[in-house]
Amino acid sequence: MKKSKKKEQPENSSAEIFKSLDLLEKERGIPVDFMLDRIKKAIVTACKNSYGNEDCTVEADPARGVFQVYLNKTVVEDVENQGKEIPLEKARAINPAVGVGETVAVPLDTKEFGRISAMTARNIIRQGIRDGERSQMLQEFESKHQELVTAVVDQIDPRTGSATVTIGKAEAVLMKSEQVPGETLRVGDHIKVYVADVRDTERGPRAIISRIHPDLVRRLFEAEVPEIYDGTVEIKAIAREAGSRTKIAVVSHNPDVDAVGSCIGAKGMRVNSIVEELGGEKIDIVEYNDDPCKFIASALSPANVLEVVPAEDGSHACKACVPDDQLSLAIGNKGQNARLAARLTGWKIDIKPQSEFATGDRENENEETPA
Repeated sequence: MKKSKKKEQPENSSAEIFKSLDLLEKERGIPVDFMLDRIKKAIVTACKNSYGNEDCTVEADPARGVFQVYLNKTVVEDVENQGKEIPLEKARAINPAVGVGETVAVPLDTKEFGRISAMTARNIIRQGIRDGERSQMLQEFESKHQELVTAVVDQIDPRTGSATVTIGKAEAVLMKSEQVPGETLRVGDHIKVYVADVRDTERGPRAIISRIHPDLVRRLFEAEVPEIYDGTVEIKAIAREAGSRTKIAVVSHNPDVDAVGSCIGAKGMRVNSIVEELGGEKIDIVEYNDDPCKFIASALSPANVLEVVPAEDGSHACKACVPDDQLSLAIGNKGQNARLAARLTGWKIDIKPQSEFATGDRENENEETPA
């Protein structure tokens, strides 16, 4: 009976180890192989501390449920170092064919490890769990880098206004500065965030997430407009003042497809869906054109631009002429429309009313005419 118990014990212990590792993989996503590697390293450290011998073999086979540790010892006539040597008589009980000077693998009962060695092994395994979780989190964040993801608001810091959110199995912090101005988040809210960057810091992997990044709008349009997703319509540029207004320039690579119309959708359904996600943020969708003058005129929508005159020095600067009664529309509230148009096109735009534009041109001509 005693012999059978001894035989069953390793099997039960092994089964318990693999059961624990399987549970760890299911609950925390840490692969069994990763943890087995850490356990092997922990056992080597424990063998070194307990026996002064780090020459050990760890046989771990989850499929067969085998987990056994062997300490490799040299066969000698007279033992001087118990941790590294074994007498011939005992060695031949393990392997009858072994001779002096050869090495034999001695089965090891890990329960014999000293208290300090066991504690060291436990610490290494705990660190392995932390490293595994860190690796899993980093992989999860990196797989979502520069992507639009759905996050659930877990808690909000009443002091800073920052929100802790869950993305899959990982946590991230949406800083107040990356939240849409005027937007109120509540615990339990499902929100769309853009993973702008991923950093592996000393305190663990960190995802830089944002609700104000221009590419958040890009990803929303890619998700909402099939023509953008399949490449028929291309987003050429985006200029955004989060929470207030966004201008997006699009172009169609198929003459039969209207780029602006595709983004707006039937009865405005597509763009309205995005506006709703952004809490009512206004979105101007304009036609991109390789001709900078036509593109600038389009970018100043909803104003009607009569003429665009580029600067003669070749710099990205121009004058845009609009009807007198549309000057304020072209400039926008606190200059927002002109500011976004300049950012969208990459040009410095000087907006002039038609009356002043014509007068200014005549004055310039008079100045350039020799007396």
